[in-house]
Amino acid sequence: MLQFSPEGVADLAAKLAALPDGLRAALAEKIDALAQDLLAQVVDVNLSGAVLNARSGALRNSIQLRNQDQGASLGVAVVADGGAPYAAIQEYGGKTAAHEIVPDKATVLAFIAGGKQAFARRVHHPGSEIPERSYLRSALAEKSAEIKQALRQTLAEAAQRAKDNP
Repeated sequence: MLQFSPEGVADLAAKLAALPDGLRAALAEKIDALAQDLLAQVVDVNLSGAVLNARSGALRNSIQLRNQDQGASLGVAVVADGGAPYAAIQEYGGKTAAHEIVPDKATVLAFIAGGKQAFARRVHHPGSEIPERSYLRSALAEKSAEIKQALRQTLAEAAQRAKDNP
């Protein structure tokens, strides 16, 4: 499972614990809306052609929101739930191990090599170098300024309402 959190989460959690209920409710509502927007960026944009093209949709379907409100803290995580085992290597890049490729539905493999049809009972794959194709971190980086501004504005508005209506 991949999870991303902005820096300063522990300090922010301590400050959130001291907020009045009205401020916490307004902030929780805004956090949920921002998380939905971030999820849409990941699924509908980054995993729909902007960063990666969907083949089966398994990676796109594995992305979900997880509410992380615990006592004094508020939070939502956008995570890959493990349904696509290649989620991490796409996000961070890496090298796959060398392995044998064998047929699973036939007795031989058929493929094009050097412009000609070839057949083999097994093929040794030397491994692949997969480049980083960040779909989660890039979405968070793209939305970061917007998220910070929206949270500041929500806190300011809720504080003003609390001040005007004690």
